[in-house]
Amino acid sequence: MIEFKDGALYIGPLLAFTIGIVVLFIGKRINDSVGFLREFSIPEPVTGGLLFSLFTAMVYTFGDIAINFKLEARDFLLVYFFTTIGINASLKDLVAGGKPLIILLIITIVYMMMQNLLGISVAHLFDLPAAVGLLGGTVSLIGGHGTAIAWAPKISEQYDIANAMEVGLACATFGLILASLMGGPIAKFLIGRYKLTPEKKEALDVGVAQQSSEKPTITSMEFLDSILALHVCIIFGIILNEIIKKFGLDLPLFVTCLFAGILITNFIPRNFPRLTRKPWPSRSPTIALIADVSLGTFLAMSLMSMQLWTLIAMAGPIIAILTAQFLFAIAVNLFIVFPALGRTYDAAVVSAGFGGISMGSTPTAMANMSAVASRYGASHLAFIIVPLVCAFFIDLVNAVLIPYFLAHF
Repeated sequence: MIEFKDGALYIGPLLAFTIGIVVLFIGKRINDSVGFLREFSIPEPVTGGLLFSLFTAMVYTFGDIAINFKLEARDFLLVYFFTTIGINASLKDLVAGGKPLIILLIITIVYMMMQNLLGISVAHLFDLPAAVGLLGGTVSLIGGHGTAIAWAPKISEQYDIANAMEVGLACATFGLILASLMGGPIAKFLIGRYKLTPEKKEALDVGVAQQSSEKPTITSMEFLDSILALHVCIIFGIILNEIIKKFGLDLPLFVTCLFAGILITNFIPRNFPRLTRKPWPSRSPTIALIADVSLGTFLAMSLMSMQLWTLIAMAGPIIAILTAQFLFAIAVNLFIVFPALGRTYDAAVVSAGFGGISMGSTPTAMANMSAVASRYGASHLAFIIVPLVCAFFIDLVNAVLIPYFLAHF
């Protein structure tokens, strides 16, 4: 489970998963004790994960020991989570989300172009190549760690930027932190200013409401039935992923599992006979519970494993780029995303999610929305359109934008 090699401590998957659970509990204890963290809907895994990453940074600084986690369990939790989102999706919501989905997609595409232009502009102020600005743009922010890792070697080789990987990962890491802290306060401000409430009281897509006096009762067979439904969707999603690969399109597994959940939920009749003799568990308390556990533990493991000491070398330019990007993201959220989506409660929850999209990752967007929804109420529309935009379309658009900007700037 633990291996010490060449001055570094390597923690195996089981222990990493266990620490992730502990970190999540620490975050909850802190949030329960610190009022403003609850008030601004800061996700519990963000609180615990950041605290633990600071601890590992101190271990490295004072003990010269780098702590590395093997995160196979974390990656499977991501698949679990997005499959629950697919199972909860209904065609009625997808149809209702058609216009908001298109609006959010258009805003996001334009925002991605502006994010790259802003990154390049700030990089020029430091007499740095445009490619460094792109590393502080959609390569690392909207693209996240995966895109930064994929593009950094090519940028390093073609544009003679030796530390491209470090810059990309640093921007992705700080962007993740800022995105995690942005969504809740934005939603609180909008909901308070415009006195917004959900149109009707409904069960949450993820977790249970903070103020709810009715705690759902879940039996072991109901829980196991939901696990079975998830595994059916995941198996179908794996098959779908392999088929898509044969056509030259490489999508993350969680995306095809999301689609598998949507397809199975909406195209199998409700009265279709099941071995368990139970209805399909769409929007059930068990699915909400599994979604909450999966997302919370995933994000806690992601943040606790950050190696903050790797971010020091390019501190000046990185801070400048990220400050500009952070302020720009807030402005776009308040003055474009929220009004364009109708200034409704759903629009406020989507804005919390857009905070995650703009500088973080898909799970960050979902965690932001989950924290807001658990405090103020459900928003099925937000939980449909945000993952479709940031889990599918963003990667396709980024695959075109990045080479274009590298070639022309």
